[in-house]
Amino acid sequence: MEDIQRFPWLAELNPNQRAAVTYGEGPLLVVAGAGTGKTRTLAYRVAYLVSIGVDPGRILLLTFTRRAAQDMLTRAAAITSRTGLALGNVWGGTFHSVAHRLLRTNAKSMGLSPQFTVLDETDAAELMGLLRAELGFTGGARRFPRKSTCLNIYSRCVNAELPLPDVLGRHYPWCANWEDELKKLFRHYERRKHSGRLLDFDDLLVYWAELATHPRLGPRLAERFDHVLVDEYQDTNVVQARILRGMRGEGNSIMVVGDDAQSIYSFRAAEVRNMLDFPVQFPNTTVMTLEENYRSKTPILETTNRLIAQARERYTKDLWSARGEGARPQLVTCVDEHAQDDYVIARVLEHWEQGTPLRDQAILFRASHLSASLEVELGRRGIPFHKYGGLRFLENAHIKDVLAILRIAENARDELAWLRVLKLLEGIGDATAAAALRHVAAAGYDPRSISTYNGPSSAREHLHNLGLLLADLLETDQLPAAQLSRVRGYYEPLLEKLYEQPEVRSRDLASLEQIASGFRSRQRFLVELQLDPPNSTSDLAGPPHLDDDWLILSTIHSAKGGEWDVVYLVHAADGFLPSDMACGSEEELEEELRVAYVALTRARDYLYVLWPLRYYYRRVPSSGHGYAQLSRFMSSEVVQTMEPKAHGVAPEDLSDVLSTAEQADLTARMRSRWD
Repeated sequence: MEDIQRFPWLAELNPNQRAAVTYGEGPLLVVAGAGTGKTRTLAYRVAYLVSIGVDPGRILLLTFTRRAAQDMLTRAAAITSRTGLALGNVWGGTFHSVAHRLLRTNAKSMGLSPQFTVLDETDAAELMGLLRAELGFTGGARRFPRKSTCLNIYSRCVNAELPLPDVLGRHYPWCANWEDELKKLFRHYERRKHSGRLLDFDDLLVYWAELATHPRLGPRLAERFDHVLVDEYQDTNVVQARILRGMRGEGNSIMVVGDDAQSIYSFRAAEVRNMLDFPVQFPNTTVMTLEENYRSKTPILETTNRLIAQARERYTKDLWSARGEGARPQLVTCVDEHAQDDYVIARVLEHWEQGTPLRDQAILFRASHLSASLEVELGRRGIPFHKYGGLRFLENAHIKDVLAILRIAENARDELAWLRVLKLLEGIGDATAAAALRHVAAAGYDPRSISTYNGPSSAREHLHNLGLLLADLLETDQLPAAQLSRVRGYYEPLLEKLYEQPEVRSRDLASLEQIASGFRSRQRFLVELQLDPPNSTSDLAGPPHLDDDWLILSTIHSAKGGEWDVVYLVHAADGFLPSDMACGSEEELEEELRVAYVALTRARDYLYVLWPLRYYYRRVPSSGHGYAQLSRFMSSEVVQTMEPKAHGVAPEDLSDVLSTAEQADLTARMRSRWD
């Protein structure tokens, strides 16, 4: 009560949220059920700490997306402004962005060059592919894993802190025969990164973990902060948990917020045990639970509570809502996929006619291909939709080309950037590009020296101009947007020769230049763009939607964090949910149960769970129809909370067509065929 008198805005929280926000010293685990206001709780916690006199610069807020951090800090600033306080410079950002900031200022103590550059996942895979070829692992009689697979194996080893044989045996058994070659590849990958002053995303976390757990450096780093707050703790991996243990100094407090029931990213090495074992890893932990759900109506929560109650190990919570009663979730059995599509579309249009916009309705599925027939039918009926996915901005060739030139100016040892830029020029292939790079190395990695390389005649003018461009970028004090404009002047003539739709791609470059206008340094621009890239690009986009409304189609994993008035979960059949690729262990099945829980808890007002009795499969070496059974997660206890429905034409009953004598005659003839 005293806190509310001092800070009246605390009355806006429910009792459990308020207890978490005003918590005192020591480790705190907040188990925040779906829709219970975890973002609100973290934002108010930051505002409360600043209001009671904590230096904002000594608060560290860690999230998994930049948007989440900005949202929380914006909310916190709005709260503190009511009492005339400024929020100040809170350390807020993603794990990777904070790691980058810390490593820049502590590079020398970690044996790093302060001029290191960061490889995104695509660049890291390219480097893996380059080394894969150099080591002679391609073109043999046996198929060596692809570069993306090699990177995934490497990343899993690093983030899960598991030896290579364990990772291969559990997740990549078809690659087990290549264990020795993969070890050699990964050793060369590490060495090439070091010599090129390169770090990949995994390195950012690993170096921070080493810094935080070092017996002398770790305590000094932890002393910088009085409070460490972490969002979505159920999605952390082993390395991130080690970072937090290191950041827990003598006098600071740590608060993590998450929901073990929504831990669904083990394929990214997320470890649900980080949350389940938090009280063990951080002795004297206080555990608080948020159970009031602000999203869903009561019947939906009755279903989801019973669903997640099947989990073998979890933090028990019984979500409830003051939103009141509503329609019971429907469990719809469809005769086949076409009937499923028909039922979903009929309900979508029905809700739309009743006033629910298409954008407030979402169709969810376990795997992307499960929406194929639905997409065709939506297109046939002229219903606009947006499917989560597609190319990300930085994955497009023309964007990577331009950024590679800036990367050379920032780090002339960046081999991948050099090879990408040089091979844009006519007459330059792998061998010539490698020779040109040796020429630059012999000149002390002065990028301007490329203008003196005696390359093929078709490329000499471009090489000369490239040297002039790099000299300009090195010697200028211009802001990143102006530098990018200079790069575009060099690149756009190449763009017209290299790619189709150059006009569309040129507009992307203009957008990139506009993004650059928000940065004061080239290094900051490159790093921020890689750590938190735009989601998409206009590249190869289809015809524009003139409709201002569209239906949402999404995989369950992409839908996490979202919420809609109406949710349709399709293909809720065993083999799809749980996926037949994730039934190899109890841990995998537990995660599939959580995937189903995440899907159902996205719904505010209406929930439909559908499954087809018959489905069409497309698999090598054959395809055909199969018959399904309802997902094992839809237990009798769960189904009791739902309204059963059936959709589709049942086979016609012919039992009354024939007389008793005719039936007997037909039976006798069938039985006497071999007499």
